[in-house]
Amino acid sequence: MDARAAATEFLARIGSKPLIMGILNVTPDSFSDGGLYSHAQAALAHAREMAQAGADIIDIGAESTRPGFAPVSPEEEWARLETPLAAVLRGRIAPVSVDTTKAEIARRAVALGAAVINDVSGLHGDPALANVAAQSGAALVVMHHCAQADPARDIVQDMRAFFARALARATEAGVDRERLILDPGVGFGKTVEQNLIAAKSAAALKQAFGLPVLIGLSRKRFIGALAGAPTQNRLAGTLAADLAALQAGADIFRVHDVAEHAQAFKVWSALVRA
Repeated sequence: MDARAAATEFLARIGSKPLIMGILNVTPDSFSDGGLYSHAQAALAHAREMAQAGADIIDIGAESTRPGFAPVSPEEEWARLETPLAAVLRGRIAPVSVDTTKAEIARRAVALGAAVINDVSGLHGDPALANVAAQSGAALVVMHHCAQADPARDIVQDMRAFFARALARATEAGVDRERLILDPGVGFGKTVEQNLIAAKSAAALKQAFGLPVLIGLSRKRFIGALAGAPTQNRLAGTLAADLAALQAGADIFRVHDVAEHAQAFKVWSALVRA
């Protein structure tokens, strides 16, 4: 299935239920699972495990975005990404998202069949990335970020201005608006208080832009700060935060712990229906 068809199929599911994006890092230095899934067979096995546990899409990234990360060249990023990405796509396990800020990496990934480009630069990085999305028909996640935390910043106002600029760039490049998804960028240049606001910002963003919202809270540092928990012991805090984000209107949840989220969302949905 090509990128456009895969994206159309995935986007049609938004709103039917909380969608789970399973995280598959093929990096040596990601903050939570660096080095665990760098080889194709390990990546494929983990992707299959997440899909069986309830993941609706697999997000594969080959460059860490943790605080203090070391940027890598496009050649190094593709060398890490190509074989695991191809293996997961050949397995036809689930739709695939590629987590990259580089147009060349995105172009190669969608050529293999990736359905979504997940851009943590929010179209404020590589100016050609929007063109790749437009030409391929892939869905595009635009994430808000700040260069550094500023406690005086009105984070909702800042997100509105940031997304307005990003969406103008997407429109200029020819990206179909119905293929855009917003991510408030929890953990990217925000204080703990701003992260709490961003985690519950889906309703405000939908009112402002009328687009679906992806949220990425899994094992984030602000959860550790609130709970006093190390990275690998933040599942309970992550579930609490994601349920609050779900109640606030978020549509897609980027998580490490797929089975636990699938169970929590099923119970939450049943309680809401009751």
